[in-house]
Amino acid sequence: MRATASYTIMRLLLFFAVLILVYFTGIRGLALPGIALLISGIISFMLLSRQRDAMSGALSARMRGFRDRLDAGASAEDDD
Repeated sequence: MRATASYTIMRLLLFFAVLILVYFTGIRGLALPGIALLISGIISFMLLSRQRDAMSGALSARMRGFRDRLDAGASAEDDD
């Protein structure tokens, strides 16, 4: 959960930083969040790859644990 929260916070901080920079270039209206989202997405893809990998590893480990518990419950049910 920590990896997911860290990655999400970093993405949000990057988005708002780019939003402020784009605002100072003079872009207003609906184009402002759209351009900021596009630019921050490209930057985060390049800069946050380690956090993204850690997040996906943590999520896959949680899913593996859930799957193991589910299989254990199903096999206990089959024994009945």
